[in-house]
Amino acid sequence: MIGRFLSLVAGWLLFTSLAAAQPAPLRIAAASDLQAVFPVLTTRFERETHHKVDVSFGSSGNFSAQIQNGAPFDVFFSADVAYPRQLESARLTLAGTLVEYARGRIVLWSRSDANLDLSRGLAMLTDARVRRIAIANPEHAPYGRAAVAALQHEQLYDRVRSKFVLGENISQAAQFVQSGNADAGLIALSLALTPAMRGAGHYVGVPESLHPPIEQAAVVLSASRQADVARQFLTFLRRPDNQQTLKDAGFTPPQVSR
Repeated sequence: MIGRFLSLVAGWLLFTSLAAAQPAPLRIAAASDLQAVFPVLTTRFERETHHKVDVSFGSSGNFSAQIQNGAPFDVFFSADVAYPRQLESARLTLAGTLVEYARGRIVLWSRSDANLDLSRGLAMLTDARVRRIAIANPEHAPYGRAAVAALQHEQLYDRVRSKFVLGENISQAAQFVQSGNADAGLIALSLALTPAMRGAGHYVGVPESLHPPIEQAAVVLSASRQADVARQFLTFLRRPDNQQTLKDAGFTPPQVSR
């Protein structure tokens, strides 16, 4: 009996010591437009480096506010370079780590069964059959701001703003229109290219000339306890094969015009 007890204790001590020896995962706060492609990239990184990665997705503005309030992330991947720059100015980032990793693009998307004429572009949103338009909340989501800017450029904003259904982030906006809770949506190309969205509807691109570029950037946070691994992940992401993965997912390399 005593021998069994000692064996159980020894096993428990071995388990706890092994658990304590495991390094903490790299904690990434990532913009929602990365939701489809990041699992591919992080799995590849984990396989090559044996470092575990834990990713949380959400709106860039909300993450920025959380980080300023002490949220325990190592790296922040924003859909708008302005947020990492603000954190950098507040001395909440490691010097020299801010890097632009991609440019995003917005598209006009609707379900196939809505039978809307997307060839009309943004003007289609004035159609009486379009009662609800999904966009990300422009107060803290870069894609929402780009959508508003494009509509204002085309002098359509005041005509359609009463139809807006605001998603907390661009992923939620896409869910609204995919589920039929909105008739059309201005969403990220990276989400429109996912199998679920491609199977349910169709899209047309919104010209970048209609809105400021969606310049996306990442930065290592000064509170990170995995700073070396975080830097390694940023270097990994800039590798040609991973840049091609981002391109295939609907992103463009930074500073490259379409």
